Amino acid sequence: MRVLLLHSHPVEESYGAALHKTTREALARAGHTVDDCNLYAEGFDPVMSRHDRIVYHDYPENMKLVSSYCDRLLAAEALVIVTPVWNFGFPAMLKGYFDRVWVPGISFELVDGKVQSRLRHIQKLGAVLTYGATPFRAFVAGNPPKKIVKRVLRAQINPWSTVTFLAHYDMNRSTDQTRAAFLDKVRTRMEAF
Repeated sequence: MRVLLLHSHPVEESYGAALHKTTREALARAGHTVDDCNLYAEGFDPVMSRHDRIVYHDYPENMKLVSSYCDRLLAAEALVIVTPVWNFGFPAMLKGYFDRVWVPGISFELVDGKVQSRLRHIQKLGAVLTYGATPFRAFVAGNPPKKIVKRVLRAQINPWSTVTFLAHYDMNRSTDQTRAAFLDKVRTRMEAF
């Protein structure tokens, strides 16, 4: 299966980078073809410009500046996201990717004012997230990243599919042991993805 692996962390030596590497290697060991889309390393521009917004609904004009990213999304059979959660949301880099790449004509189209997905070719969805917050604090805040993955993205891809959702909460008080255990969990789950 061709897996689009979206990674969003600016520090190459971070725990997030270790999760990205572990995920990539585990998916490859499982026999998947991994399209490793490391947004920071690739220098992706997450800013939706005035021009981007003006042509947002004009396919194919809306994809011209991000056509290679659109092509990668359209070629994917599975999607796995590896990212930290900052201030109960995705980093601006990843949010900008969704704003600029998941545009009409690529991820959806409007038919009589209703959204119809164009991503039904993606069969599986996974996410590997880290939170500074505890599970309780994330719950009280509504846990927007979890809802985006398990509700919004799932609905756009396949509303009936299961989602592999892995989260290491309370990173502010994590230990070598908790981080190692989570890396092992990610490795095992991605090898079975």
